[in-house]
Amino acid sequence: MTPEDLIGGNAVMLALAAFLILAVFLGVRIVPQSEKHVVERFGRLRAVLGPGINFIVPFLDRVAHKVSVLERQLPTTRQDAITADNVLVQVDTSVFYRVTEPEKTVYRIRDIDAAIATTVAGIVRSQIGQMELDTVQSNRSGLISHIRDNVANVVDDWGIEVTRAEILDVNLDEATRAAMLQQLNAERARRAQVTEAEGRKRAVELAADADLYAAEQQAKAKRITAEAEAFATAVIAAAIAENGLEAAQYQVALKQVDAISKVAAGQGKQTVILPTSAVEAFGEAFKLLKGKG
Repeated sequence: MTPEDLIGGNAVMLALAAFLILAVFLGVRIVPQSEKHVVERFGRLRAVLGPGINFIVPFLDRVAHKVSVLERQLPTTRQDAITADNVLVQVDTSVFYRVTEPEKTVYRIRDIDAAIATTVAGIVRSQIGQMELDTVQSNRSGLISHIRDNVANVVDDWGIEVTRAEILDVNLDEATRAAMLQQLNAERARRAQVTEAEGRKRAVELAADADLYAAEQQAKAKRITAEAEAFATAVIAAAIAENGLEAAQYQVALKQVDAISKVAAGQGKQTVILPTSAVEAFGEAFKLLKGKG
């Protein structure tokens, strides 16, 4: 074997080895966890490679697209919308999405971010046009849910999953802001007047309740006094019925003596002048007292 044959044989082996290395290099594809690779064969879709080690046919298949499956956020966009009560508002929205089917994303839509932004703008205008301003501001969660569901239905054909939609702000023009502030102040003043009126009404009711309670207590006291007097009268009447007239005269004599004692009581020196009838009554009282003793 001549040296030329050895060199020629080695060259063939080297070429074959280089071809095998190149084939292995082209046929083995390692896909990161955060990506999916779209493989084409002669310009047509062949397969979608998932994370890990994958094999393709060298020189026939090629990785045409490397698509990230990480969640993405669209830039915050602002669009004008008119509510059902003819108020112009500016709505700031933001959408989060991720690619779930790369073969649809790369072959059915060119600029996915612009397409989603346009879809969101149209849905926001359409939905806000059916709502009044107060509803837009008070039911923002319902509006966000509606936008997310409608966007998800539209982008499903593009292999996209909408993970979250947010309404960051609802801005009003200066004239509308001033009108709303005036309305808010008027409502606060109305509530303050209602509260004050209710307070006065409650005070009157409490005062009436207090007067009624006092009247009831006075009536109860009078009733008790009357019952006590009636009981005392009944006792005296029973004593008179049992002991005769002397019992009544005895009670009268005691009252007379007590009255005269009160008149005579006093500070310092004083003169008490009694009429003749009083002296006679005093004597009669002592006779009765003596008789009872």
